[in-house]
Amino acid sequence: MKKTSVSSSKKSASANKALLIKKTKTTEKAKAPAKINFGGLSKELLLTMHSHMVKSRVLEERLIKIYRAGESFFWIGGPGEEAWGVPLGMLAKKGQGPEYDYLHLHYRCSPTLIAMGLDMTDSIRLMMNRATDPNTGGRNFSNHFVIPQWNIAPVTSPLEVQYPIACGTAHVQKRTGKKAITIVTGGDAGTAEGDFASSLILASRKGQELPMLITVQNNKWGISTCYDGQHGETFIADRARAFNIKSQVINGNDPVEVYLTLKEDMEYIRKTGKPAFVEAMVSRLYGHSSASGANPIQNEVDPVKEFEMKLLKAGLLKESEAKEIWATFEAEGVRATETARAEGVPTPESIWEHTYVGSENADWRKF
Repeated sequence: MKKTSVSSSKKSASANKALLIKKTKTTEKAKAPAKINFGGLSKELLLTMHSHMVKSRVLEERLIKIYRAGESFFWIGGPGEEAWGVPLGMLAKKGQGPEYDYLHLHYRCSPTLIAMGLDMTDSIRLMMNRATDPNTGGRNFSNHFVIPQWNIAPVTSPLEVQYPIACGTAHVQKRTGKKAITIVTGGDAGTAEGDFASSLILASRKGQELPMLITVQNNKWGISTCYDGQHGETFIADRARAFNIKSQVINGNDPVEVYLTLKEDMEYIRKTGKPAFVEAMVSRLYGHSSASGANPIQNEVDPVKEFEMKLLKAGLLKESEAKEIWATFEAEGVRATETARAEGVPTPESIWEHTYVGSENADWRKF
């Protein structure tokens, strides 16, 4: 029988040990969190942003379910704009009066308001046209909010009229000199309206510039009409540059890029009193509205899922934690629906209310 020397046995053991150590290090390296650039934003801020984005998505999908169940007449909302709307809401100076920021939003604004503290129940009351709806008394479309205590101006159904209206609150803020700003949002299709062009003129007159953050969320569609067949300019932001307005085009599906850009522009406006313009390229995940079909659209970037995946890869969020966040908001949405479902609708007599300040009766027959 051939004998193995003691020295060769030791060499073999050492080699096996070295191989085991190498495999262990390789496994550990594979499991190590990925290094992802979050622009220096804190873990707390990133997780708060993620939570708001998930809540916004859950709410919008809950509204679609309500419409499909026949418990509402119409849906229009903002799935796909969470990465844009949430940072905007987090950065706005919330309060009532000209020393706080005014927001003139369009109907894809629920992520912004969720970030500012909107209760799901109030959104669902508006969707289901309940008399308890604090925004319109149950008399308007979904996502047509108005919250005076947060300087949220009424969301309008006519396209883009919010742009010149926003110039009015910006004029007030310019006179008060409190470093507050006016924020206005809208879609790419509506920029074909003259109201949009008028706002660029009014905001940029030399020596009379207005403290406005003018924004467009470009999802490349106007109902069912493609952007590329309707616009001669490469970017809508090119039109703002013609008025010497500080302008940027950003990836509106990246909440970090959005947060950093808006923070920079808001500080610029507060410091100079001059306008800034941001065009955010965003997704449209469920069609224009229920009128064109509230159905999922394929091959669109999902900003909520993309951001969540980055947090998971970076080790800032665990899969179990992510699942719990989604489940918590799903349960909240169900409870909010049940609450609104049990509440009444507006009465015919209440149609005269809330036309004038202080609810002065608007019935012309009694004047």
